[in-house]
Amino acid sequence: MLKLNLQYLNHNYFTDILTFPLEECNGAISADIFINIDEVRKNAKEYGNSLREEIHRVIFHGALHLCGYKDKTDKEKRLMRKKEDHYLSLYLK
Repeated sequence: MLKLNLQYLNHNYFTDILTFPLEECNGAISADIFINIDEVRKNAKEYGNSLREEIHRVIFHGALHLCGYKDKTDKEKRLMRKKEDHYLSLYLK
């Protein structure tokens, strides 16, 4: 994951997910999504979430990126978290 972050995003740190949109054709989106399960486990413990909840959070996070949401600014991060929480609440009922 670190190698991918360095190569494609020039980030010298680990992340829990990387999302690379490939193409959109007739409304279908193709993408590569890489999930770092070690980081997901660490985050689950840090935030007091189950591994199941945290893995679904990062999956929704990646899907939201594919839908055009960003998380560079504090405002964007707050909106992304709100969207993640919304979809998690629907999914984990």
